[in-house]
Amino acid sequence: MELSANWKKLKATLSVEAPKKTLPQQSYHERKILKRKRPVEIGKYVALDCEMVGVGPLPDRESALARVSIVNFNGEQVYDSFVKPKELVTDWRTPVSGVSAKDMLEARSFEQVQADVSKILDGNILVGHAVRNDLDALLLGHPKRDIRDTARHPPFRKLAGGGSPRLKILAAEILGIEIQSGAHSSVQDARATMLLFRREKEAFEREHAKKWPTQNGSKSQKPRQPKKKKKKR
Repeated sequence: MELSANWKKLKATLSVEAPKKTLPQQSYHERKILKRKRPVEIGKYVALDCEMVGVGPLPDRESALARVSIVNFNGEQVYDSFVKPKELVTDWRTPVSGVSAKDMLEARSFEQVQADVSKILDGNILVGHAVRNDLDALLLGHPKRDIRDTARHPPFRKLAGGGSPRLKILAAEILGIEIQSGAHSSVQDARATMLLFRREKEAFEREHAKKWPTQNGSKSQKPRQPKKKKKKR
């Protein structure tokens, strides 16, 4: 999945090193070799994005998880996997999701992907766009104080007249890049989400501090031992 010229230019201005070759363009075997040669550091902040497919008799209404991607603070891909839906897929939504039946040859089970993602998210700050939908699809939870949602950020919502802004619009208006012009890429969407967060990081953290004020002496302390009672003489 090639990145646009605008995307590469923007990454350069943010001092983010663009990977020479994105993992989704390579075979499963090549990906395994690359991961062994150049491990990517996860870091404190990770951005998550998922792609869905239609299932059941009402594929326009019923969805199942089909792909999960995670990038780190620098936009480097730390996880990308197709997911085998448990339900019968009745609409791959390929023009939008970018997922097709052939991708299932390299897909992992839902349980494996869920476990992998849970391990990556544990203890980290999760960045996402309407990220609750992604967590629901994965049947995972995450502490609210450790979530930064670009769909809920007040300055971004103003661009949508107070409603939930589309990621595509935010990327175009704020970052000056074009995404989702054809089939979606969860890796590209996760990178765009992380760049949006980085652009407004200080404002995000100020907003977060108001909702979750840091309490003095918040560090964990060892429980006090009960004092021994003196024997009466």
